[in-house]
Amino acid sequence: MAPLTHPSIQDGWFREISSQWPGQAMTLKVNKILHVEKSKFQDVLVFESETFGNVLVLDGVIQCTERDEFSYQEMIAHLPLNSHPNPNEEVLKHESVTQVVLCDIDEAVVRVSKQYLPHMSELLSSSKVTVFIGDGFKFLADNENTYDVIITDSSDPVGPAESLFQKPYFQLLHDALAPGGNISTQGECLWLHLPLISELKKMTLSIFPVSQYAYTTIPTYPSGQIGFMVCSKEAGRDLKTPLRKLTGTRYYNSTLHTTAFNLPEFGRAILEDGVDLQPKFGRAARLLEKKATKKVLLLGSGFVARPCAEYIVRDPSNELTIACRTLDNAKALADGLPSTSAISLDVNNPADLEAKVAEHDLVISLIPYTYHATVIKAAIKGKTNVVTTSYVSPAIRALDAEAKAAGIIVMNEIGLDPGIDHLYAVKTIDEVHAKGGKVKKFLSYCGGLPAPECSGNPLGYKFSWSSRGVLLALLNSASYYANGEQLNIDGKDLMGYAKPYFITPAFAFVAYPNRDSTPFKEFYNIPEAETVVRGTLRYQGFPEFIKCLVDLGWLDATEKDWLKEGLTWAEVMQKTIGADDATESTLVARIKALCQFPDESEATRIISGLKWIGLFSSEKVKPRAGNLLDTLCAQLEGLMKYEQGERDLVMLQHKFVVEWADGTTDTLTSTLEAYGNPIGHSAMALTVGLPCGIATQLVLDGVLSTPGVQVPYSKEICDPIRTILEAEGVGLVEKVL
Repeated sequence: MAPLTHPSIQDGWFREISSQWPGQAMTLKVNKILHVEKSKFQDVLVFESETFGNVLVLDGVIQCTERDEFSYQEMIAHLPLNSHPNPNEEVLKHESVTQVVLCDIDEAVVRVSKQYLPHMSELLSSSKVTVFIGDGFKFLADNENTYDVIITDSSDPVGPAESLFQKPYFQLLHDALAPGGNISTQGECLWLHLPLISELKKMTLSIFPVSQYAYTTIPTYPSGQIGFMVCSKEAGRDLKTPLRKLTGTRYYNSTLHTTAFNLPEFGRAILEDGVDLQPKFGRAARLLEKKATKKVLLLGSGFVARPCAEYIVRDPSNELTIACRTLDNAKALADGLPSTSAISLDVNNPADLEAKVAEHDLVISLIPYTYHATVIKAAIKGKTNVVTTSYVSPAIRALDAEAKAAGIIVMNEIGLDPGIDHLYAVKTIDEVHAKGGKVKKFLSYCGGLPAPECSGNPLGYKFSWSSRGVLLALLNSASYYANGEQLNIDGKDLMGYAKPYFITPAFAFVAYPNRDSTPFKEFYNIPEAETVVRGTLRYQGFPEFIKCLVDLGWLDATEKDWLKEGLTWAEVMQKTIGADDATESTLVARIKALCQFPDESEATRIISGLKWIGLFSSEKVKPRAGNLLDTLCAQLEGLMKYEQGERDLVMLQHKFVVEWADGTTDTLTSTLEAYGNPIGHSAMALTVGLPCGIATQLVLDGVLSTPGVQVPYSKEICDPIRTILEAEGVGLVEKVL
């Protein structure tokens, strides 16, 4: 049996990362994983830790450990119980208790606790205990006016558990209490959730005549502290004074009972006086600057948009609107971002587009490049600045004069490639020229790839953006300079020009030219360069596989009348390549004839890959858009997507062969090797979205202000962007080989 694994455990350490405590994480060293399960309601993990015993984790969040659970369990129970004069229900350390009902919606939690946390669950076998597995809301509704004490040990207010922090639930708690009853509920952390706690107290006071916040310390909960909202149905009930002396506890005692309600001043002030004494720093401190408000419209909700949006809303003077044709997509991107709203907008509706663009100071266009010119025309009308990450197309360049007349800046090519590549090409070239040197060769290659450990499919590739865009880019014609000669490559032949390319011994890369590199001799001011090439990196074996797909006709985007539902993949392959029948042996023979593999080993590798895709199978095809390219894309998207816990790799390298004034030569490199975070941003999203966000802020602040269509080919544009990018921890490593 394969060993148990879990995405929250990496390199022998469990990491508790959650939106409920952004910017911090609890980590525990793991001896071994004991249990992993997807229950009907949640992800269940139990592991043995090195220092806290067995640990129960639900949906990635620690619920209890053998070492410290008593500090939480004793306090959440004994605070309401020991302030009630005679609790006949709940918790067995109190002699007056006659019955305990445990209600949990997930049987897996009870089952797993009995197995792996026996000392915590041993009392479940008591004759006084009844275990009810089901909906707590319904249970409370069915048991009005019943219980002396109700304890809610809830998870954090995310997803379904959010309802346990809302008024309808507390009304059910109130109604299920007998006269004079008390409740205690998990009340979150003073250090992290003061606004939530403040609202919780106000809400509970609208239901209960008495409501107070108390807390305990517990090392494995976020910030080492957690609280309880303790309420009573009895007006005037003194919750702070214990009514009985308890024995047999590890944490709770009578003195601590009273102390638990005595809050640090910053907590007391906001809960009792409504005064916020917390220090102001970061975004909160910038609110005090009284900077003029700027409105930013972000078009698109693709994967690169989030890092861009996050950077923009760091400045509290910015108000961000995210617009997408599908409102739900815009809302998903906006979720959790301050000063951000979501709208539905169809850029094919000129009137709506122009109206929305005109309402903003700047528009970021992260939609397909074919729409950029339309967006810029709307921006010219509304006198709204523009930022895009795409290459300047002829249609965009044609709008330069109009943009200047409107007084707006249209900043383009500020993502990764193009974008970060420009920042460091311009830097090194300027430095070489300043020292009297000449750049004789400039080679720049970039690749967005799965990290090596995630690259095990036959193409060594996974899709982090449009599969159609990826495949169509492989058919682009390319032009470049090599040793003083301009070479032009037809798109259908591009993969045949891929060659091994060395960056480090750790990678088996191949490289091929991308689009037209020849203008960069002028753009980068290197007329002396004899070789100028900008290209793409892939893992070894990729170009030959793609060339086979091209030769077989699978990258054909023209509509096929015969491509209908009901055909099998083998039958589609037969028609595509002109085979006599759809048997695998016949298809393989025809493929070998068309592709002319260099040897049997390569034929076996690629044909095995075609089989992995499913192109010989008897499964029915679901045609997309009536053509082979899109139908293939639909198949590959399922097979070649990033799975949970996987990460991507961005590799970018410039290589400059420099001739100095004294006739000596050097080879300089600038290299970016960036890996995605499986529980954060992908490397591609970060390296595209972050530079875009930085450029946007610099335009808003007036640092970049020259009107017209702009690109980062000059020191004046590149230096301020690169300085901030490096401060964010993203930059190229420069070496002399």
